[in-house]
Amino acid sequence: MKHLAAYLLLALGGNSEPSGEDIKEVLASVGIYADESRLGQLLDELRGRDINELIAEGTSKLATIGSNASGGGDNVPDTEKGADDGSGSANGGSDADGDEDEDEDGDFGLGLFE
Repeated sequence: MKHLAAYLLLALGGNSEPSGEDIKEVLASVGIYADESRLGQLLDELRGRDINELIAEGTSKLATIGSNASGGGDNVPDTEKGADDGSGSANGGSDADGDEDEDEDGDFGLGLFE
């Protein structure tokens, strides 16, 4: 990914066909070393291709996936999920003791710090 990002930066800067050395210079400027095999593979795949056409092609492919491509969507209506009814919490009101939910302590409900 870092090689592609450097390639795209160079292309945006006006270099229509960046070389391996160009990409290495960009990466080295931020303290990253290029992986020769991956860089070679990237350049082989992009050689002779217009980067704007590739981006347009990729964008159109992403558009066909649909809006529920995150993998986390379920078909439970909001009313069953505990939708926000304006009462301050998803469980239908504030906590009995007035404390904030445990999920708001920075672990985003993942239980990482329990």
